[in-house]
Amino acid sequence: MFGHDNEPVTLKRDVEAIVVPAGFPVPLEKGSLVYITQAMGGSFTIFFEGNLYRIAGRDADALGKEPIKPPELPEDATDEDFEKLVWDQLRTIYDPEIPINIVDLGLIYSCRISRLDDQQRYVYIEMTLTAPGCGMGEILVEDVKEKVGIIPTVGKVDVELVFEPAWDQSRMSEAARLEAGLL
Repeated sequence: MFGHDNEPVTLKRDVEAIVVPAGFPVPLEKGSLVYITQAMGGSFTIFFEGNLYRIAGRDADALGKEPIKPPELPEDATDEDFEKLVWDQLRTIYDPEIPINIVDLGLIYSCRISRLDDQQRYVYIEMTLTAPGCGMGEILVEDVKEKVGIIPTVGKVDVELVFEPAWDQSRMSEAARLEAGLL
């Protein structure tokens, strides 16, 4: 993870970062020299003073980067188009320690979509973690809510963290196992 392609960046403003894997927030000060070790799906994993931190995509400007724009949904989109967009959004969320998205990691157990009274959509997602005690669990849940919640016509998103059945490597896609060196 720490190699020649770490990008040194001086923070452009104060920013809240999340300690990886503990999951608690800490403030980082403008002018701090950090190294971007992973920039996937709009969020960033950085190395600073011996620790890893995650910076949300909405705070990309603190790193001198452009925030990711919300997805677009055509007005004539079908329910299938909408569901594909939900899954595409989920694929933009990466485990901060493993450069693999949460869909290919096998962390999404189910995704159900229904209509609310006002024709907005309700999205219910069951997901798990690679380990029950992972401090990043609530952060990943919030990422899911945020990334799905910004899709046009989404009125409500609920994400339930479940641990039955327990996650194991067999839930990973073949591409993810290959990328992780497990094949």
